[in-house]
Amino acid sequence: MQLIRRLGRDARGVAAVEFALLAPILLLLYFGVVELTQGVMTEQRAAHTASTIGDLASQSSSVTSDEVDDIFKVGNTIMYPYPTTPLQMRVTSLVADAKGNVTVAWSRASGMSALAKGSTVAGLPGNVISANESAIMGEAHYTYNSVFGQVMPRPVVFNETYYLRPRLSTTVTCADC
Repeated sequence: MQLIRRLGRDARGVAAVEFALLAPILLLLYFGVVELTQGVMTEQRAAHTASTIGDLASQSSSVTSDEVDDIFKVGNTIMYPYPTTPLQMRVTSLVADAKGNVTVAWSRASGMSALAKGSTVAGLPGNVISANESAIMGEAHYTYNSVFGQVMPRPVVFNETYYLRPRLSTTVTCADC
């Protein structure tokens, strides 16, 4: 009986018991924050990739398919250190006629299909391109797979699209795209 009373008053192992109870929760919180932070950073890099490939294409009055391929290499570099295998990019020149109908002048892609010349673009936001104007559309699609897979167990797809006006001319041409 005296042994039981003495064990009841002994507080030497309380910290170890508290640590054993809290450690799994703290580890889950830590790895959850790491996982979400990696996802947000990947989304930001995908957005930066779409913006950059569109911006680089809009800086010339004309480009070649080889130059657009070099622009895609820049996009792959932006995604570093994340794997570039799931990265898909597309640069498209859009033109609007006198009635404001927007069609594809040329398109080049890496990892996805290029848009057909003369086709229309669905889901174009209003006021992006006016009648008799053109714009460059830079797109990046990235499928993110979490390292730990606990907070985000399924792949997340980031779709980013940017529209930029040509800088040096009214349109950017590509003869071999």
